[in-house]
Amino acid sequence: MRLPYFGRIPMTRLHPGRVLAASVAACLAALFAVTPAQAADGQITGLAGKCVDVAGANSANGTAVQLYDCNGTNAQRWSNPGDGTLRALGKCLDVVDRGTADGTAVQLWDCSGGANQQWVVTAAHDIVNPAANKCLDVRDNTSANGTRLQIWSCTGGANQKWNAPASGGGGTTPSGFVVSEAQFNQMFPNRNPFYTYSGLTAALGAYPGFANTGSDTVKKQEAAAFLANVSHETGGLVYVVEQNTANYPHYCDPNQPYGCPAGQSAYYGRGPIQLSWNFNYKAAGDALGIDLLDNPWLVQNDSAVAWKTGLWYWNTQTGPGTMTPHNAMVNGAGFGQTIRSINGSLECDGKNPAQVQSRVDAYQRFTQILGVSPGGNLYC
Repeated sequence: MRLPYFGRIPMTRLHPGRVLAASVAACLAALFAVTPAQAADGQITGLAGKCVDVAGANSANGTAVQLYDCNGTNAQRWSNPGDGTLRALGKCLDVVDRGTADGTAVQLWDCSGGANQQWVVTAAHDIVNPAANKCLDVRDNTSANGTRLQIWSCTGGANQKWNAPASGGGGTTPSGFVVSEAQFNQMFPNRNPFYTYSGLTAALGAYPGFANTGSDTVKKQEAAAFLANVSHETGGLVYVVEQNTANYPHYCDPNQPYGCPAGQSAYYGRGPIQLSWNFNYKAAGDALGIDLLDNPWLVQNDSAVAWKTGLWYWNTQTGPGTMTPHNAMVNGAGFGQTIRSINGSLECDGKNPAQVQSRVDAYQRFTQILGVSPGGNLYC
């Protein structure tokens, strides 16, 4: 049953769904915790100081891309021309068959401009394919010569850390986020001090494809769309926790095998997307590598954790919609589909046009602050 709105905040019932892989075990991280060698001459270096290598220096379409001892050959010389591609031997680093699943191999292929050939080199030394929202990864965490490279959910493991030619293009702030701190403060002049800009930027590494996919316009539109929905959910980033305490006992689903170890009333709405229900705390915690089932209070006590739960929903959950909000923005479906994925069962198709308009108004205001068009398909 859907719980009623409280105050200015519409409570969003989040839905369980697919989750990203948790962080690699600490023992593996310690075992492979090497500092990647510095890139030189366009080399991309990673695990054990080895290089991203085109097998056999073969430029044929479909040639495997692997880890290999650095040898200074053209098979290991990569360029980042600023169009989102990584190139060697005149061709592009490509995700096989446009796959998005964990374990999908990468290869060399003619540059086509496809989303499976787009890569973001982050300040955290990840190389991310935003279309899949996954990281370039050394298969099986082994540094043996010839180990095939693949994409995998970003874990922070050493087998996903690279030194690479810097990403080209522009449009970001010193934090790497397309929204500057001054713009953030302009969007939320009355925000609760808990919702810090630094907490938001610290959380971005959990989902590197967020506001980092496509053109600068699309990146800014996605950031504005996320923040507009968050603004609506929290009364302008004023509320950290659900205000109607009478609802708190309702969010424990006893049918879940893990129960409610933090207590019957511990899973109330918290954070920018008002995460609620024990199954959502479990799913978000598993995805983020944080024990939120036993310690849901982290969402109201740690700004970065709170922002991560909002990004978890945005990037991985479809809710009552048919796509994630992230995909709605980067694939051109429009802002209206983000509303559908967050609260469409109560607001869309004429059910609550005032709430929809509130979200649209915030989105239009935020895109104006960022200097971009809001695009089409604003309503659901």
